[in-house]
Amino acid sequence: MPLSRSLSVTSLNGLPQWDEEDLPVDDLLLFEISWEVTNKVGGIYTVIQTKAKITSDEWGDNYFMIGPYYEQNVRTQVEICDPPSHTITKAIDSIKASGCQVYFGRWLIEGSPYVILFDIGSAAWNLNRWKGEFWDACNVGIPFSDREANDALIFGSLTAWFLKEVTTKHLVLDKPNLIAHFHEWQAGAGLVLSRYRKLPIATIFTTHATLLGRYLCAANVDFYNKLDQFDIDVEAGERQIYHRYCMERASVHCAHVFTTVSQITGIEAEHMLKRTADVITPNGLNIKKFSAMHEFQNLHAMYKAQIQEFVRGHFYGHLDFNLEKTLFFFIAGRYEFSNKGADIFLEALSRLNFLLRVHRSDVTVVVFFIMPTKTNNFNVETLKGQAVRKQLWDTAHTVKEKFGKKLYEALLRGEIPDLNKILDRDDATIMKRAIFSTQRQTLPPVTTHNMVEDTTDPILNTIRRIGLFNGRADRVKVIVHPEFLSSTSPLLPLDYEEFVRGCHLGVFPSYYEPWGYTPAECTVMGIPSVTTNLSGFGCFVQEHVADPTAYGIYITDRRFRSPDESCNQLTQFLYNFCQQSRRQRIIQRNRTERLSDLLDWRYLGRVSEEATPCAATQPRVTHPAANPHNTHHCPTRGNTPQS
Repeated sequence: MPLSRSLSVTSLNGLPQWDEEDLPVDDLLLFEISWEVTNKVGGIYTVIQTKAKITSDEWGDNYFMIGPYYEQNVRTQVEICDPPSHTITKAIDSIKASGCQVYFGRWLIEGSPYVILFDIGSAAWNLNRWKGEFWDACNVGIPFSDREANDALIFGSLTAWFLKEVTTKHLVLDKPNLIAHFHEWQAGAGLVLSRYRKLPIATIFTTHATLLGRYLCAANVDFYNKLDQFDIDVEAGERQIYHRYCMERASVHCAHVFTTVSQITGIEAEHMLKRTADVITPNGLNIKKFSAMHEFQNLHAMYKAQIQEFVRGHFYGHLDFNLEKTLFFFIAGRYEFSNKGADIFLEALSRLNFLLRVHRSDVTVVVFFIMPTKTNNFNVETLKGQAVRKQLWDTAHTVKEKFGKKLYEALLRGEIPDLNKILDRDDATIMKRAIFSTQRQTLPPVTTHNMVEDTTDPILNTIRRIGLFNGRADRVKVIVHPEFLSSTSPLLPLDYEEFVRGCHLGVFPSYYEPWGYTPAECTVMGIPSVTTNLSGFGCFVQEHVADPTAYGIYITDRRFRSPDESCNQLTQFLYNFCQQSRRQRIIQRNRTERLSDLLDWRYLGRVSEEATPCAATQPRVTHPAANPHNTHHCPTRGNTPQS
């Protein structure tokens, strides 16, 4: 599978070669089921959304997505329409006749895939009955107190019900084959129930992260070096997620084909879920969406200027550093302090600040933390800073207009103007008042919003410990933005993609990152990034790129080094980046952008598609628990209480 970018890519080692003959998609129906269809919760939304184009192109009207119905999402993202086939129409009508609401339409993203959305609330009256059926299927009880698990069971039951209607009651004469691809444990109940009912469908289950792995890593255990030492049942029980873990494990073992998004997650799943992945399906991106050709350098300059404007306002009264020699770093993602590497990043920033001060560097680093958490309003000082900046701009513009008019008139008279006369006393007074308005008695704020849990927030507590308070002597400044970015924000009016393009470096030193879309998105936008050898993306790049650092991807070793050694390595990466000249950074951005093709779904989608023919060749009706010697059986938990 050759790539055109041969300078940076060694080869896609280990990836299979495909025959030209494709699956007979005209005779198949493909259903992709996820809690994040039209419903953005995390990274799975990005996977499904960006992959929709190539899947729709190949499968056409035989491809359907299944997800939960949320009115606010449907209003803005879905165009309601009629199903393209009589089979789907009859199946939906059958469910509606029982009082459960189902919506069909096109998701308004590239590829415009069909979506089938189930209203969870309208079917909640079936919950007790479905809990009993799920207990009969795999001896897993779900407590009433866990709303997310209850919603997942309702969603899964509706999915299995719909698939049963499609496969049996309302089929047309030329009975089609069905393939159902389930993502994560929230959709897994549908897979388990489909196998329990012996539906003639091929099933695929993809885990993007294991439940227990995420919890254990958040607890700061030496996860990857102790994978074979954990008592899985005990660990899940202590964290009160045993029923969720059982749902996840049952889904994995009931699937005909089990896939994970990276080698590192495959190893994790083998120990946590007790099944080896059949196929590794790396996540890609729709490169066309991010493609800017030769414009990406211009876009960087344009959006950097907007970030500089924000910084001018945020640091008013303390703007004693040169913005032309200021670098913008950022970390973004779900607020998981240890899993996302915010702990090691803050410690590295403290050490970087020391190095820059000791070497009397004229480089300043402004670091943004884009990690949403609970807030109750904008920080007043932050709003005031932007107001002061705008006032100064208006004052300068007014004086400039008067100055320009007087200069113009003097030149028309053929005179060399006396600058002391061009600026009169009123102008000087206005400028002095503007200067006085920039004086402040406090340091620039660390946060842009008032955080609800200020005293217990791990990022703020770490900042207090290391003393990065945006002082004049600090060469590293920190800004915590605890909300998603938006172009309608009164503070920083940029969307996430625009913000990323304006920054110099994305830093994602994650300890737990099954794939890692944030550094991948940086790469396709030509922005260098830091990742780790514990992220799926980092492992993928190490395998396929000969010298990642030369192409702007710095891979921190968090698997075989101690936390302190990893922190020192990260600090050195950041310091070396600060030593680069502008020309070196431009060259590096060009090289980074050249890796885009490596992450394109046009290539990685072929890897994902390998799971489809693999599932299509599996026997359809054999219940996985029917054969006690079948290693892919549904785990039974006889001592699991049914709540």
